[in-house]
Order: sequence, then C-alpha cells, then structure tokens
Amino acid sequence: MKALKRRLELLRSADAVRFYLLVRIARLLLPTYRLRWNTLNWWQNTDFNSYLAQFGELNSFNSDRRWIVHQLLRLIADVEGDTAECGVFEGATSYLICKANQHTSRFTRTHFMFDSFAGLSDPVAQDGTYWRKGDLATHEDIARARLQACERAVFMKGWIPDRFHEVARHRFAFVHIDVDLYQPTLDSIEFFYPRLNDGGVMIIDDFGFTNCPGAAMAVAASGIQDKVLSLPDGGAFLIKGTRVEVPAVLA
Repeated sequence: MKALKRRLELLRSADAVRFYLLVRIARLLLPTYRLRWNTLNWWQNTDFNSYLAQFGELNSFNSDRRWIVHQLLRLIADVEGDTAECGVFEGATSYLICKANQHTSRFTRTHFMFDSFAGLSDPVAQDGTYWRKGDLATHEDIARARLQACERAVFMKGWIPDRFHEVARHRFAFVHIDVDLYQPTLDSIEFFYPRLNDGGVMIIDDFGFTNCPGAAMAVAASGIQDKVLSLPDGGAFLIKGTRVEVPAVLA
C-alpha cells in the first residue's frame, strides 16, 4: 500500500498518469514486452522530430534506429572516404547520411545508394520463414523525391551486388547495410568492409532481429576482423580497427 501511495505521489501530471495506466495495461496484454521511459529528452528534439515527420515516421517503430544513425555519423568526423547505403527503401536513412555529409563533414563525400526498389530477393535457408520475395517493394521515385535536395547523392539501382564494381576504387567512411536477408548482407559486408577506412563505421541494421536471422549469420560468415556491438534498436555496428572486448558475463 505504501508503494502504491508513493507511486501515485510521483504522478504529478496527466501524461504521467496516462503513462502509468499504459504500463499496467501493457503488462496484462503482453507481459514480455518492455516499454521505456516517456521522458527521454531526444523525443523532444525539434529538428529530429521535423525530420521524422517529413518521412512519416514520427510515430513509427523506427525512431530509435534513425536517432542512432544520426549520432553514429558523428564518429567519422576525422575519417576520409565516401558513404554508402545498401537497402535504401524510401530514403529516410540516406537523408541522415547526406545531411551529415553536407553540414557536419570537413570532407567532400559522395553518398552511393544501392537498392533494386523491387523488394527483397529470394530468401535462403538462413533467413527462416518470415520474409517472401518482393516484400518491402517501393517506388524509386519516392526516395528520389525525398532526397532531391541532397548533394552528391548517387542512386545505384539494381540487385545487390550487381553494381558494386562501379565503386570498387572508392574508399568509405560510413556504410549502412539494411537488406534484411543473408546473402545480400554477406555480399555487402564482403565488398565494403575491405574498402572501409580505419575508424570508419559500418552498421548492420537487421543484426539483432529474430525475423532477420540471416543478418547475424552473414556477419559470422564474413570473416571480418572487427567485432560488432549489438544495439538496443535491433541493429549492430563496428568501428574499423577498434578493439572490442567480448561481453562481460553478468551471472
């Protein structure tokens, strides 16, 4: 009773009361689902929220993933090289990369965007049963319209890895891989990792999702030297040339 009284004392606003009720209801309906505090300050970032609204993601499940990319781009301030994305969809992540290239980089970077815009290719055994060929198909024109103000942004339409050879002589500072399936993830890592400069960042967006088991398998099969760090948004990233310890045993 004392604990409940104390809890009620902390509910000093209507929003706090609603949040408390939401938590109670969620625990009844989906006990294993983990909510988060509704007082995260980046949720109130006007500039970032404007970007999310522009891409129709203000109330989507992707805001954490976008914020993490937005922040990790800050790590390549002193790393030369271009940027790339494998799996562009409607351009939300490439927009973040292009803006970072234009406004926060002391280097002149070109951003290369690889996508078939025909949806996923054929899943293989490592991908499980969740995805089907053609899932996530979209129109290239949507991404082009949303990225039309981005400078030095180059669309490389086609199936991965068919057009990779066209950038084989480039070096990279930042690569974002979001292709969901085993084979295109493996192809992307094997091509871009050797071309990633020391200190460069590679993100494997689907690494920690149970419906994308092929992504983590592709990382393991790639033989890359750097260890990836798993992120709470379901992705993972590495900084090339940075030594990483194995996770501590918490038991």
